[in-house]
Amino acid sequence: MSISATRTYLEMIKVEHSVFALPFAFVGMMYAAGGWPGWRVFGLVVLAMVSARSAAMALNRLADAKIDALNPRTASRAIPKGDLKVPQVVAFLVVSVALFFTAAAFLNPLTLALSPLALLVLMFYSYTKRFTWLCHLFVGLSLGLAPAAAWVAVTGEFSWAPLFWILAVMSWTGGFDVLYALQDEEFDRVNGLHSIPAKFGRRKAIWSSRSFHLLTVVFLVLAGLRVGAGIAYFLGCAFAAALLTYEQSLVSERDISRINFAFFTLNGYVSIGFFTFCLLDILLR
Repeated sequence: MSISATRTYLEMIKVEHSVFALPFAFVGMMYAAGGWPGWRVFGLVVLAMVSARSAAMALNRLADAKIDALNPRTASRAIPKGDLKVPQVVAFLVVSVALFFTAAAFLNPLTLALSPLALLVLMFYSYTKRFTWLCHLFVGLSLGLAPAAAWVAVTGEFSWAPLFWILAVMSWTGGFDVLYALQDEEFDRVNGLHSIPAKFGRRKAIWSSRSFHLLTVVFLVLAGLRVGAGIAYFLGCAFAAALLTYEQSLVSERDISRINFAFFTLNGYVSIGFFTFCLLDILLR
């Protein structure tokens, strides 16, 4: 595969957005292992995460191809633009699914048994905007599974310990996805697609995003208490709270021009920064 083709596939799946969920998977992995889980588990967790996300994004691009072609903001994506053909994306999807199940099989029996359910959640979110304005929380749940899945990958056992991380990542993602959806408020309304901005308007959407991010901080704190985290972890919660507050200050009812910075750059700092504090907490134990 040529460099340009590789770049096209990576752009299709927005590989840079892996920075949102992957650090939280590492958080679940480290606390489940009580430290470093070993290179084998680490590599398989990364493979499972990347392949599952790649499969979900490929399906999303296939499901939304006609919608993307109508929306000026998304018309330049690979399928509408013609850079990738549908059979190519289908092949990419099949390979990604195969890699995901392979990684799950090499981890442990419970991870393999739960992998179809996890993949179903990841793929289902692409269709939720067709029937519910709660679609943002389905996107959030698909990312929120990351720390719990990594926990199971390490321990091979079911546990309620990562529950608050699931809720934290779900509300965090839901909050920034609502802000991102402000760009398509009118398009969604006209084309019968569902979102909080399309349903309730810009002002209420922004306040719902702020509420989600407030819940994010609450759930992060509860998660830390649940796993017996140390002071560095809770400093990470404060760090995340500060960045989320700043993120919310960048978007207002009158001005959404800085959404891309608020959506990608700041949320990347949230996930990587929070992971860094968690790593420090583990190292100080």
